[in-house]
Amino acid sequence: MNTLPAHLDHLVLATPDLAATVADFTRRTGVAPAPGGAHVGLGTRNHLVSLGGTSYLEIIGPDPDQPAPTGPRALGVDGLTAARTLTWAISPPDLDAAVAAARARGYDPGAVRAMSRRLPDGTLLEWRLTDGATAHPSGLVPFLIDWGASAHPTASDLPVTPLLALSATAPDPDGIRPLLAALGTALPLTAGPVGISFTVDTPRGPVTFG
Repeated sequence: MNTLPAHLDHLVLATPDLAATVADFTRRTGVAPAPGGAHVGLGTRNHLVSLGGTSYLEIIGPDPDQPAPTGPRALGVDGLTAARTLTWAISPPDLDAAVAAARARGYDPGAVRAMSRRLPDGTLLEWRLTDGATAHPSGLVPFLIDWGASAHPTASDLPVTPLLALSATAPDPDGIRPLLAALGTALPLTAGPVGISFTVDTPRGPVTFG
């Protein structure tokens, strides 16, 4: 089993068809992702699966119950033709200190901004994160997230598929590794087209998603 990245918070599996991808995950793993909530005004919603501990998988896609947003949906889901693991997030003990440390090491993870959404029970979930897509659009370098006083998504009763392995490919792995180090984390990297894959343990055995 690969060593998992330090401070791993969640993986983002984006899809142009949320219902189809949730059904496919359920079919392949025997575990049904839980509804997360709608990103009101952004045109997306998500489903969640715990990866063990305080790590989870977010499956995100267009929300058919919302009107089309005025701008592009997050993560470029409008341009996807199939589900794809687009990026990942880490949650360091102190987000602001981690951002400052990364900048001192030569990597700027981007501006910190506040976000929120309503859970299905009406609870307001609030968090802060860095704009990773702007800082490194490949998605291979994680964005940083801080849940503050809000309950972490894994605090709810999520279905569980423990994460066994996480790895990625990049045209220039040696160019990515120092950026990961600047954030205090690491990710197994090999040469190849940009891509992230992960393997989870399920009632049907290990299942890998690319």
